[in-house]
Amino acid sequence: MTVESNDRPTPSPDSGSSNNSQPKPQPELVLAKWSTRFWAWLIDFIIVTVAFQIIFAISYPPLAFTQGFNPPMGLQGFNGSAQAWVGGAKYAIQSAMFFAYWIYFESTTGQSIGKRLLKIKTTDMSGNIAGTRSIIIQSFGKAFLLPIDVFFGWIFTNDKRQRLLSRAANTIVIKPKNSGIEEKFVYRKE
Repeated sequence: MTVESNDRPTPSPDSGSSNNSQPKPQPELVLAKWSTRFWAWLIDFIIVTVAFQIIFAISYPPLAFTQGFNPPMGLQGFNGSAQAWVGGAKYAIQSAMFFAYWIYFESTTGQSIGKRLLKIKTTDMSGNIAGTRSIIIQSFGKAFLLPIDVFFGWIFTNDKRQRLLSRAANTIVIKPKNSGIEEKFVYRKE
């Protein structure tokens, strides 16, 4: 065996190998562009926000329709601090909904609805569906810390287009090649 400049062993002519085929090329993963990932996130953001607003309006109609105008009945003496508390609670609940949404979809198929529409996928570093633990870690950054996660991801992990917590989770977002039936196979008879 001899070693070429790319550190892959190749059979030497005197190795006794009767197979003259070239070594198999390394599988290639195409990393999704930041812009494509943003549009997928925006689609998911709209879906979850609309669902949250519907649930919120059904569960507590007075607060849903008086948002930003007056504190709810009984909380008027708090001079706006109640509104800040309610706004913080809404943010926390909505972030938890995003967190659950991404964990469910990305741990089962690797694709949220936005990612499925834009044909990108969250995977482990080998291109396989990431484990639930990894999805939980990377989804936490997306749901609760997105601006910080993206900013530091651009600085420290831009070679693989990972957010900071995606790097901690060993996940990447790829544009998968043809899958399943669409793949071209070569069939040989025995």
